[in-house]
Amino acid sequence: MGLAVAIQMDPIETVNIDADSSFVLALEAQARGHALYHYLPAHLTLRDGRLKARGRRLEVRREHGRHHKLGPFQMLDLAAMDVILMRQDPPFDLAYITATHLLEHVHPATLVVNDPVSVRNAPEKLFVTRFHGLMPPTLITSDPAEILSFREEHGDIILKPLFGNGGTGVFRIRPDDENLNSLLEMFTLLYREPLIVQRYLPEVRAGDKRIILVDGEAVGGVLRVPPKGEARANLHVGGRAEKTELTAREREICAAIGPTLREQGLLFVGIDVIGDYLTEINVTSPTGIQEINRLDGVKLETRVWDAIEARLGARGARRPV
Repeated sequence: MGLAVAIQMDPIETVNIDADSSFVLALEAQARGHALYHYLPAHLTLRDGRLKARGRRLEVRREHGRHHKLGPFQMLDLAAMDVILMRQDPPFDLAYITATHLLEHVHPATLVVNDPVSVRNAPEKLFVTRFHGLMPPTLITSDPAEILSFREEHGDIILKPLFGNGGTGVFRIRPDDENLNSLLEMFTLLYREPLIVQRYLPEVRAGDKRIILVDGEAVGGVLRVPPKGEARANLHVGGRAEKTELTAREREICAAIGPTLREQGLLFVGIDVIGDYLTEINVTSPTGIQEINRLDGVKLETRVWDAIEARLGARGARRPV
């Protein structure tokens, strides 16, 4: 029996079908006979305790230029859905946080992936600090004196906004760099939140590894190698995707965090590892599925949907489409 699946995401028209993880999740759901609906976060409406969204029926296909078909707008009762995929991209701002509060009105009767409470409580650069011994030396503060002291201790550092995403606003400050004070002034003007500062890891030249975990279990990874002259390895800023295997240390990291992810309903997660260190736990809209699929000859979206259906099957929560 098919499921009713609503996907809360950015405009489907704009996705890169060769890279977008939400797109392949939709393809797999459709292949399993599930009915798809698409809506934007801005179209959520809570009225008299009922959560609805102005959305449309969705069909997808892997064809450039015609990868989607949307039906007419209708008011979707999200309590009538089996699954909601919360897949809009960050930034993790008050609008994002508000969406998690709204989705609490239907979860867990309607399974929201990932659990909206846990998403709200697990900002990606803060959540990782709960796992002691896995991170590189890290400072989170708004105090310039503390940042200068951290730099004096470690010399070569990375400075980035606490709620940034996709590598935006990430700076490497070398020991002889004279721009730190100016950057701190700029960040103060742009952000009210603390900054995150980490010791620079030269191992990033060999690559920043994205590892996908499904229901707390590592299922694959991709090495993202930064281009020459760039401190960031993100694929959309020019990083190169390379095939990789998980090391013993990476499996140790996954084993350490897996039970917490599973307990908190963080079913689809992407972590970032540089060398021997965990740097981020991405729970909002993880990416990397398609790159791993191509390099390893797998279909990780099947693992995600197997886990979703197992969660639903365990509680007998299926509604006819």
